[in-house]
Amino acid sequence: MITSAITPSLVRGAAELESTARGLRPHRLPASVRERFPDPQLLMAESQPSGVRLVFTTTAEQVELVTHPTRVVYLGADRPRGFVDLLVDGELLHSDELTGGSYTEVNMSTGASRQVEGESHVSAFSLPAGAKVVEIWLPHNESVELVELRSDAPVEAYDSGRPVWLHHGSSISHGSNAATPSGIWPAVAARIGGVELHNLGFGGSALVDPFTAQLMRDTPADLISVKLGINVVNGDVMRLRAFVPAVHGFLDTIREGHPETPLVLVSPIFCGIHEDTPGPGAFDPASFGTNQVRFIATGSPEGVAAGQLTLRVIREALASLVERRAEDPNLFYLDGLSLYGHTDAEEHPLPDALHPDGATHQLIGERFAKYAFAGKGPFGTA
Repeated sequence: MITSAITPSLVRGAAELESTARGLRPHRLPASVRERFPDPQLLMAESQPSGVRLVFTTTAEQVELVTHPTRVVYLGADRPRGFVDLLVDGELLHSDELTGGSYTEVNMSTGASRQVEGESHVSAFSLPAGAKVVEIWLPHNESVELVELRSDAPVEAYDSGRPVWLHHGSSISHGSNAATPSGIWPAVAARIGGVELHNLGFGGSALVDPFTAQLMRDTPADLISVKLGINVVNGDVMRLRAFVPAVHGFLDTIREGHPETPLVLVSPIFCGIHEDTPGPGAFDPASFGTNQVRFIATGSPEGVAAGQLTLRVIREALASLVERRAEDPNLFYLDGLSLYGHTDAEEHPLPDALHPDGATHQLIGERFAKYAFAGKGPFGTA
């Protein structure tokens, strides 16, 4: 087997690769942001390499990727392990479930935690004969260090030349409850649309942060989308008066670097607990110890009169905001209910009352692709 150096030219979807004692850790936010605002939730989310993959051409028939996973384990909540997906010439051939690694064990009732160390994981794949394009998608729900890439023939970096789609969103865009990394809805949509995904979906952290807008401004992209709302509501971090100008400023910053790039502003999908009830959201204590921890809204509908946000209020605000930016012909509004609405919630209920399951990620991805990448859609010219 040949050991190949894992260089930035092999990696797609990461802002940078941090050198560690074991190897390289992909980050989706640069060090300048991580050092200035080391919020634990944000740091955990950005270090989970959702949408990040190794891409190369090879004639190899055996490929091995050694990773060291790091995750958080909540006592009383059975959270699935991450997977490493192998795609060859765009087709999913294998999904390898992670084992071992290190984890932080958290007691949700007391807040106590402890650190547990484990062994690295080897994803071993058999590939078809001949020259091919290989994509190894890293887990969307666990941080990993890239330790070693081995193959029985040389690998070469590959650039498809396809348009780059830069997307920002919440844990739903990050991929929460999706089964595998190539099954998160942005990855599904990107494959249908024939584009290269750069995913800035951050669980719990789509909060109209200026540094995210600045990163998007400075990241090369041919197509851009921003999905905002649910984290602002379930974090109860803004009132309507602050939210609307913050979104204007977010879009203004992106436009500094991408003045004419097609940009889709997407409002929240249906989520029954927050449609008319403000946050903050919280774990439902009644679900502790069951096989499915659920979420609840702890606010009061009366708070809307004082400017508290619900998903219904946010959809109205974002639709109006885009109308007021009529001078921007390349800005589009997509109602999140067209991706997943009330009827869908009856047929495909959110397992934890907040995040879609794997089948629903597929549905949302297909619907976004049908809207955005169709001939007359905002990304259709791509």
